[in-house]
Amino acid sequence: MASAAVTYLCIGLALFTSVIGWTVFIRGVARIVTVIRDGAAESGRWNSPWKRLWTSLRVSLSHDTFKNRPVVRVAHWLVMVSFVVLVLTLVASYGQLFNPLYTLPILGHSVVWNWVVEVLAALGAASIIALFTIRIATMVRAKRSGQPRSSRFFGSTRWQAWFVEGVVATVCLAVLFSHGFQYALGQHVGDPFATPLHYPLTSWFGSLVSGWSGEALANAVVIVVTVKIVASMVWMLIVGSDIAMSISWHRFLAPVNIAAGRNADGGKSLGALSLPLVAGNPTPHLAEGFEEVEESVSPTDPDQRPAVIGLGSTEDLTWKDRLDFMSCTECGRCQDLCPAWNTEKPLSPKLMIMALRDNAVAASGFTPTNQAGPDTSDVLGALKAANTAGPEGVAPDNAALAGGVLNPDVLWDCTMCGACVDQCPVDIEHIDHIGNMRRFQVLMESAFPRELTRPFRAMETKSNPYNQSPRKRLDWAAKLDFDFPVIGEDVEDATDLDYLFWVGCAGAYDEKAKRTTAAVAELLHTAGVSFGVLGSAEGCTGDPARRAGNEILFQMLAEASIETLDEVKAKRIVVTCAHCFNSIANEFPQLGGHYDVIHHTQLLNRLVREGALTPVAPDPEQAQTVTYHDPCFLGRHNRIYEPPRELLGSDVNLDLVEMPQSRELAMCCGAGGARAWMEETRGTRIASARVDQALSTGATTVATACPFCTQMLDSAIPSEADLEVKDVAVLLLEGVHRGKEGTRPRQ
Repeated sequence: MASAAVTYLCIGLALFTSVIGWTVFIRGVARIVTVIRDGAAESGRWNSPWKRLWTSLRVSLSHDTFKNRPVVRVAHWLVMVSFVVLVLTLVASYGQLFNPLYTLPILGHSVVWNWVVEVLAALGAASIIALFTIRIATMVRAKRSGQPRSSRFFGSTRWQAWFVEGVVATVCLAVLFSHGFQYALGQHVGDPFATPLHYPLTSWFGSLVSGWSGEALANAVVIVVTVKIVASMVWMLIVGSDIAMSISWHRFLAPVNIAAGRNADGGKSLGALSLPLVAGNPTPHLAEGFEEVEESVSPTDPDQRPAVIGLGSTEDLTWKDRLDFMSCTECGRCQDLCPAWNTEKPLSPKLMIMALRDNAVAASGFTPTNQAGPDTSDVLGALKAANTAGPEGVAPDNAALAGGVLNPDVLWDCTMCGACVDQCPVDIEHIDHIGNMRRFQVLMESAFPRELTRPFRAMETKSNPYNQSPRKRLDWAAKLDFDFPVIGEDVEDATDLDYLFWVGCAGAYDEKAKRTTAAVAELLHTAGVSFGVLGSAEGCTGDPARRAGNEILFQMLAEASIETLDEVKAKRIVVTCAHCFNSIANEFPQLGGHYDVIHHTQLLNRLVREGALTPVAPDPEQAQTVTYHDPCFLGRHNRIYEPPRELLGSDVNLDLVEMPQSRELAMCCGAGGARAWMEETRGTRIASARVDQALSTGATTVATACPFCTQMLDSAIPSEADLEVKDVAVLLLEGVHRGKEGTRPRQ
C-alpha cells in the first residue's frame, strides 16, 4: 500500500486544512445568518409553506429560470448536480487516506453508483470548461467590439468566478483520476470489484498505469484524494472568509430565496409593484393617512427610529431584501437586457444589487473583500454615490441607500420594464427594491426629479398627468358617426353592456393615442359589441404616480377609480393602455378592486377569429412590412405576446418581421417607471435605440399596443427615416375599411 511518509504527510495536510476550512466556513454561515437576521421583519413570505418548498425544488431541479441560454442551462444543471453527488466522494476520500481501496458502505461497490459518479464527474468537468469558454468568449467579443459594457460579466468579480470554476474542475478531475488509479490498484491486488463495469470511464486510464507498482498506485490514490480534499477545504476557507462572495454562496441561498419569493407558486415578481413597506411590513391602504399608519406601527421607544415608508437606509432593509442581495450570482443576465445599462446610463441591476449587498454586509459589522476589476472602477464610481464605510471599514447602520450607497440617478433611470426580474435565475426582486427606494425618496425626503412635479400636481388636481380638464376626456369621439353611452349619464350602470371601455389618460388626451381610442371604438361598434365609457368620471389609474414612488397619490387615484367602477357595476373592462391594463388587472386587487380586464388586442383578435371583423390585405403596391414592438407592461409583465401578432400576421396578412429583441427579450421604449415624464440626459435615448432595431428589419411600420410606446417611438424616428408608428387597432381598422370598400377579398 501507500508509503508511510506519503500517508502521514497527506493525512496531516488533509486534516489540517479540513479543520481550518470547516471552522471558517461555519463561521461564514453564522455571519450570513447574522446579516439576514439584522434585517427588518417582513410578513407574508412563508405562507403556503409546502407550496413554497415544492416551488424551490421544482425551480432548482428544472432550471426553468435559465431562459434563452440552453447550453448554460444544461451546463449549470450538471455542475449543480455533480456538486451534490460528489460531496459523498469527498467523504470517501478521507477513508482513502488510510486505505486507498476504501469505498463507501453499500454504495461503494454498486455499479449504478460508480456510473453516476464517473459520468457526473466527467460531465461536470466538461460543463465547467463550457461555462469558462462562454465567459471568456463573451468578454473577448465585448472587448473587441469596443463596448466592454456589452458583456453581461462586466462588473462581476472576475477572480471569484475563476476560483470557483477552478475548484469545481479540480474536484471533478480528481474524482476521475482517483478512480483510474483505484482501478489499476484493484487489478494489482485482485479486487473483484475492479472491473470496467465498475469503472466505466476510467478503466482505460487505469490500464495505462497498470504497470506501476502497488505502492506507486496507492501513493497516487492518496495524493489525488488529498488534492481533492485540500481544494475543497481551500474553497470553504475562501468562501467562509468572504460572506459577500455570493458567486459561491448562491448555491445554498438561492433555493431559500426562491422559496421566500413574493409569489408562492414561483411566479416572477412582475405585474403589480409590491405593496409599500412601512417599518418592514407590506401596507395596503396607505392613502387613508400616513400619520395614522405611522402612529400604529411606530415603536414606543422614542430612542428608536420612527417608521418610514419604503427603503431609505440600510437599517430599513428587510431580511428578504438582504437574502435577495446575498443570493446574487453576478451572472449578469439582468444587466444584459437592461435598457438603461445598454444605453450608457449608470444603472446596472447587477451592480446595484452588488453594492447593496456589500453595504448590508458592512453594516452588520463584517467587511466585504469583494472588489470589482479595475476596468469597472469608473462604472462603479457612477453607480455608488459615496464610500459609506466608517473609519474602521464598517458602514454605519443608518447609511442612506440613495445618496449614500447608490447614486440617485440609478433609481431614476429605471423604466421598470421587468427584464431584470424576468431573467434572474434566483428570483431577485429588483423592481420592488427600486420601487421602495423611490417611495422613500418621494414621500419621506421629497427628493425626486424636477420634471415629476407637474404630473404629480396634475394627477392630484385633475386626475391625469397631462394637466387637462376632465371635460375633454370625450374629445377623441368628436368625429365618430355613431353613438355609444356614457355610463352614469346615458345609462345608469354597465350591467347591460358587454364591456366598459376604459379610455385612459393617454387615450383621451394624447393626439396620436386618440386615433387608437377611436379605432377601437369603431371596431367594437362594427363587430356589434356594446360598450360604454365613463367620460369625465374616469380618472387616472395612478400608474405614473406609483412607479415614480408617490404611493399615497397612487392609492388615492386607484381607490377613487375603484369606487367609480364599483358604482357603475363594471365587471368586464377593455383597455388600450398597457399601463392601465396592468394597474387595473394586477394592482387594483391589492386595494380591493377585482375586475375582468382584457386588453384591446386580445378582444379584437377574438372578434376576428369569430368572424365579427373581416380585415383584408392591402393591394400589392400598398403592402406594408410591419415589425411589432412588445410593450413591457403587456408582454413581459403580463405575458401577452401572441394576440397582437396573430392580428398582424394571420388575420391582417401584413408582412410581419421581428426585431432582434422581441417577446420576452424585447427592449423597452423608455416610457415605463414614469420615465415618459422625465428627460433622458445620459447616454443614448432608449426609444432611439429601439427605433434603430426597428429600422434594421427594413419595416416601414412599427406596430404597437400601448399609447406610451407609440409616443416614445414616434418621437424618436429620425426625420429622414421611412418609418411610422401605428397601434395594432389602427392597422386592423385599415384592413376592415378595405373589406368594406371591397378592394380585395381576404385570402
